[in-house]
Amino acid sequence: MYLWLIFIHAVSAMVSIGPFFVLIPMLSKLRTAEGAVLNSYLDSFHFTVRLSKHTGHVLVASGLLLMWLGGWPWSTPWIAGTFIVLFASLLFMARAFSPTIRKLRQPEHDRKLLVNKLSRALYMYMFVLFVMLWLMIMKPTLW
Repeated sequence: MYLWLIFIHAVSAMVSIGPFFVLIPMLSKLRTAEGAVLNSYLDSFHFTVRLSKHTGHVLVASGLLLMWLGGWPWSTPWIAGTFIVLFASLLFMARAFSPTIRKLRQPEHDRKLLVNKLSRALYMYMFVLFVMLWLMIMKPTLW
């Protein structure tokens, strides 16, 4: 069972991070897209955020089960660090994507400002995801 949990944990990490790479080329297209095409790109962003959120639930649940079954204490530096970064990323994700996507759907908006904000949020969030991935794979001794 433990090996299956590791597999589920790894797949949910890949599905949580992977779709964000597809959004990178869409950023430049968002700058000029109009009408149905714009909505299509925004729908892709919205879907990716929702997918990441739901696979994140699987990731956390499988991680907690792995901790419990593996006997890892909460005080383990890489586990504590991962959860600190995780909670910070949840607050960031809630404010970074959906409000900006909603504003881009409104008829009167500053496209350049909002796409720049979305771009910055995308790269920052990917960085945070990679920090968590690094903590889980490298298991550094932080203290």
